Amino acid sequence: MRNPPQGLGLQSAAAPVQQAVHIQGQEPLTATMLAAAPPQEQKQMLGERLFPLIQRMYADLAGKITGMLLEIDNTELLHMLEHNESLKNKVEEAVAVLQAHQAKQAATQIKKE
Repeated sequence: MRNPPQGLGLQSAAAPVQQAVHIQGQEPLTATMLAAAPPQEQKQMLGERLFPLIQRMYADLAGKITGMLLEIDNTELLHMLEHNESLKNKVEEAVAVLQAHQAKQAATQIKKE
């Protein structure tokens, strides 16, 4: 055989490597680490990783958006941390909700005057 099939070595028998979320300056976060923590701590761990990413997109709204996103299920939050496009879409959705709320408040304020 000139070109033996690739991937038949030890790699195929090895356990799959668990995906870890890496945020600069913080230890990697895995689903196992998250599952080992109490529920309130899980949200804290996720929030600490979400906030700097959201802050890069919307510095002035990062706290509010992070709080909104932390209402989402932890598995979906982990997915968003691993897939930036998913996070970006959810952040844009949250910004749209905030803007709609602000517009509604402004309209209510005008009617009162």
